[in-house]
Amino acid sequence: MTEQSLRSDPAGPRPGDGGVVVLPGVPANFVGRERELAELLADIDRPGLGSGTPTAARVLLVAGRPGTGRTALALRLAAEVAERYPDGRFFVRLTSAEGTPVPVEQVARGLQRALGGPQAARRRLLLVLDDVVQAGQLAALLPDSPDSLVVATSGGPLSGVPDVRPCTLGGLDTPAAVQLLAATLGATRVSCDPRGAETLVQELAGHPTALHLTAAWLAARPGLSFADTTTRLRAIPATPPAARVPRPAGEMPQAAADRYQPAAGELVRAFRLAYDALPGAAARMLRLLVLAPAGVVDAQGASALAGCAVDAAEAALGDFVRGGLVAGGGSLHRVPGCLEPMLAGLLAEAERPEEVRLARARMLERTVRLLLSCRAALAREPVEEGMPRALRFDTAQAAAGWLESRLPALLAAARSAVADGELDTLARRLVAALVRALAAFPGGDAMAAERYELHSLVLDVAERRGLVREKAAALINLGDLDAAAGRTDRALDRYRVALDAARACDDRQAEGRVLEALGGTYLERRDPGRAFDWYGRALALRQAGGELADQARLHGRIGTLLAYTGQYGPALRAWRTAAGISKRLGDLPAQARALAEAARVQESAGRPDDAVRSCRDALYWARQAADRRLEAALLLRLADLLDRLGDPEGARLQREAAKGLFSRGAQPG
Repeated sequence: MTEQSLRSDPAGPRPGDGGVVVLPGVPANFVGRERELAELLADIDRPGLGSGTPTAARVLLVAGRPGTGRTALALRLAAEVAERYPDGRFFVRLTSAEGTPVPVEQVARGLQRALGGPQAARRRLLLVLDDVVQAGQLAALLPDSPDSLVVATSGGPLSGVPDVRPCTLGGLDTPAAVQLLAATLGATRVSCDPRGAETLVQELAGHPTALHLTAAWLAARPGLSFADTTTRLRAIPATPPAARVPRPAGEMPQAAADRYQPAAGELVRAFRLAYDALPGAAARMLRLLVLAPAGVVDAQGASALAGCAVDAAEAALGDFVRGGLVAGGGSLHRVPGCLEPMLAGLLAEAERPEEVRLARARMLERTVRLLLSCRAALAREPVEEGMPRALRFDTAQAAAGWLESRLPALLAAARSAVADGELDTLARRLVAALVRALAAFPGGDAMAAERYELHSLVLDVAERRGLVREKAAALINLGDLDAAAGRTDRALDRYRVALDAARACDDRQAEGRVLEALGGTYLERRDPGRAFDWYGRALALRQAGGELADQARLHGRIGTLLAYTGQYGPALRAWRTAAGISKRLGDLPAQARALAEAARVQESAGRPDDAVRSCRDALYWARQAADRRLEAALLLRLADLLDRLGDPEGARLQREAAKGLFSRGAQPG
């Protein structure tokens, strides 16, 4: 059996799904683990083992160091029992690309979307939670159903999770390890020297990834014996290169630091056996792959990192896949997590810091240009002049598919670039390009969590660099997302800090946005007095700047607020002022809508005759604007008013006219 990341990678999560995907298949070349699998299957129904809560799901834990195949065994177990859980079978990694715990709230939202709503009791669900870092992650995601099963993987036992007995993985037993060799080298080569094969697998302690690397190395050397290979392995030091992390400096979370613990000696020797056989250029490219966001790279990304031709990078990646040094999956390739610390150490030893920085800059610049091209394709706009053909998308569908599949890596790139601190200009461009691409993505409203993180990254850079204007914009965007999510207290805090920043840099546009947002937030909190105050301040600012379009919008907001509080006279004046400003601007649809709102105020005030006249005025300007949808909506409003005035025939005629507009393509409002 090989490490899951070397052979099978679950389909990438859709944006906004919290990393939750449909349960993937069993990794290729899975062998052995019969004893562990039998124990886990027996534990499913064994009394006295569970999550500690009678109403919660049964929990099984597979523990082991990276490279021992813990994810592969979890997926094999899940495939064995999948038919018992017909209500949903899902997989999610609970460790981010940086080694930090994934927020459980994000995963819980993804599970709810996958299930079509909150998890219902008595559902029979199967969840595979990979790379659990903390017991709290596991406890927070347990389905409230005793008929469900959770299979978790981690680096070791999880204290704080009661009644869960970990299945701890070591190496494969000798027959299974020999079978793994035969899967790569062929049964004939192994059967010709069974004792030599057994000696080799014992030298590697049955470590699945070490066996896979060694078998791939031997496959390229058909004349070499198992005994010679064992001798070479024994001559290689088992000490790994110093794993100085090539990613941003600073205090690392414990989960991230754990990824860079020294690898097992047998894995180190097998890796060095394969690595030392690479040509110099290929070895350098392999080292640089650890700079790829989330460890995921394609041929173009590898060419940008190494500064070589795309064809050469594609050929090298193919060699790495055949050698077991990276995982292959179509156009995307992944650096296995168990090899990353050693590659990071080799990179720190062999490359000067400025060379590493240049490689990261090339990769980020390419990513920015791809995001710009992606956004243009999604918005069906022309791409910027001079964009290479290789960075263009033929269709919006192709751009959406690319963004979906690359989103985890793109977010990881943004985090890494911001945390680095040495490439802030590129980091700001990358985050801005990603925000715009997500805004153009179909269904982008589901990605509020991703957008919130990106605006938080912009805020980090702005505060670090003293960029007050960018700080104000980031705080406004964060406040808008907080307000949309119902977190009005946090939104108000964000807006107040943004207001100070906007005034500090004399950014009148940002100041106006904040004032208006404060009014809207207080209105959401049902505090019309404060809402009116903030709207009034925003209006005064726009009047001082002569910004007519903003004035018209604010007069409308104030009119709505006044009508809400029953002040119909001032509300009517506000809407008529908005209509007059829109007329001055030549915005006929906006003028018609403002007059329609004035009619609504008159109707609420008990003046249906005046409302009819205002509605007819609005209808006239809607026709002048050739806005059929608005015209049809106004005809229906007028019909309702005529019904109230006792004119059913007139109402019928208006509805017939609206029906005619709908038949010619106008959509009901």
